[in-house]
Amino acid sequence: MASPLIVIAGPTASGKSALAMQIAKQYDGELICADSRTVYKGMDIGTAKPTAQDQKEVPHHLLDVVAPNQVFTAVQFKELAVKAIGDIASRGKLPIIVGGTGLYVDSVIFDYQFGDAADPKRREELQSMTVEQLQQLCLEKGYTLPLNIKNKRHLVRAVEMGGLLSQKKKLRPNTLVVAITTNRDILRVRVAKRAEQLVAEGVLEEVGRLGDRYGWGGEAMTGNIYRSMRPVIEGELPLQEALEQFITSDMQLAKRQVTWLRRNPYVVWGDESQLKAAIEHFVQQNKLDESIPDLR
Repeated sequence: MASPLIVIAGPTASGKSALAMQIAKQYDGELICADSRTVYKGMDIGTAKPTAQDQKEVPHHLLDVVAPNQVFTAVQFKELAVKAIGDIASRGKLPIIVGGTGLYVDSVIFDYQFGDAADPKRREELQSMTVEQLQQLCLEKGYTLPLNIKNKRHLVRAVEMGGLLSQKKKLRPNTLVVAITTNRDILRVRVAKRAEQLVAEGVLEEVGRLGDRYGWGGEAMTGNIYRSMRPVIEGELPLQEALEQFITSDMQLAKRQVTWLRRNPYVVWGDESQLKAAIEHFVQQNKLDESIPDLR
């Protein structure tokens, strides 16, 4: 039987990380971070990475995996996450995936199979095309467009793979997937508050330091806060205007994340108290199942 696995998802700033910490402490769990930005070393403030104290209280996996100028893919995430789940379960702990990168989460819970590594020459050709040209190529070939049809990297990969590979969408056994329901107005307030907090914690200095060291062309630097703060650092935009752009971008991200999650029929939606109840039932059911001898 597959080891128990809980996934705590939701849009950015919905409170999923705080809930995951509570659940991990309550049920002796360890967290696997499914976030396409916290995998990068040195990107701490801008990604709202778990604090040193949080990491001391609860073990976190898949943080600080690669440098910002290195490539990190869903293929790599799946491989590392599956290993982490096995390691955590082997020590009698509860594995908990938390994060808002839908492809990362789905790669594990639906056992996604990915295409071969990209051909460098073919990728160079595709990279030279515009977003509109890539979209048109996908339509002409009958390839499934990625969720974010304006993301050039996603479009390039869709073409390379001949569209998304056929996925069974059969949920991993013994897995509970929950997502926090958050009112959009409340979410915007939280995003705005977090923006102010990032500035207070020194995000401008972090962005400048990373830009100087790694340049601005890597995937890591396309995160909303890094793109928004670059013009401020370069003296091209006032801070307040950049923050408004960041808030708008994060709200758009939240909308895409919710759209992605709505496609998953296995997600249990609810507020914090409802999700805590669902998780408690799941954990108790697993304890009951473990107490029943296998008579096969």
